[in-house]
Amino acid sequence: MQVKLPQIHPVKTIIAVAVVATLAGSFYTVPEGHRGIVSRFGEAIKQETPGLHFKIPFVESIKEIEIRTKRMEEPLAAATSEQLAIKTSISANWTVNPATTLELFRQYGDLKQFEQRILAPRLRNAAKMGVAKHTAEGLIQNRQAAVADVETQLAKELEGIPVAVDSIQIENIVLPQKFRDSIDRKLNEKNLRDAEAFRLERQDLEAQQAVNTANADRDAAKARADGEAYAIEQKSIARAAAVKREGEAEAAAIRAKASALKVSGGLVIELEKIQRWGGEVPTTVMGEQSMPIIDLRNNK
Repeated sequence: MQVKLPQIHPVKTIIAVAVVATLAGSFYTVPEGHRGIVSRFGEAIKQETPGLHFKIPFVESIKEIEIRTKRMEEPLAAATSEQLAIKTSISANWTVNPATTLELFRQYGDLKQFEQRILAPRLRNAAKMGVAKHTAEGLIQNRQAAVADVETQLAKELEGIPVAVDSIQIENIVLPQKFRDSIDRKLNEKNLRDAEAFRLERQDLEAQQAVNTANADRDAAKARADGEAYAIEQKSIARAAAVKREGEAEAAAIRAKASALKVSGGLVIELEKIQRWGGEVPTTVMGEQSMPIIDLRNNK
């Protein structure tokens, strides 16, 4: 028994494949970090955020625009303020404003065209104007000052353009050999001067420290001498006070004796004699007129 297979109609198959392909082509995705520019018959009409979207087949097309930060670098031949020709390279990071991606695409095309026709020429021009404000030696010693001038000039030239530029760098500065040798000599001389100045400053500091130490020793010795003098003075004052008290006491005693003499006559004198008598009697009595001298000592 033979099994009859269904007949395949080529036209229907082609139509089915076309329908499936058309439906599949009606959907598209915008990756993260991008914006999708939707064009209808070549006219950019809107921008889409990351995700799945629908488009009209054969009528609308999609162009992805990256909005993440990008870096560009350009070689540069410029002249310094003293008209010295140098070679260098200028680099910058730049970012598309996500909200105005459609406007950027309408005015300047895709990012490659924008970078080549708009951004790169303006960056080179701003770099030349910034470098021209500085000497070659200044570029070597203070490159950030020239970078600041380049950023200021570039901001003026990109005014109204929906991109942001930052992190500008001037790199790989190439100077004539003779000028490089001259700069090296100046730097070496400056380093020597700085070293000598540091040595003199250190000597001054050490001398000042010695002076401070001597002053401290002098002040300490003076303080010790003042302390000793004060102690001696206090002892003298105390001794004088004691002597004064002793004198006052003796004077009071003398005044008391004098007062007693006035009151008692010779009794006080006799009392004084008795206090001073050692208990010995006279051994000889002097006679009067015809009275002989009597020796009271024992004769052996």
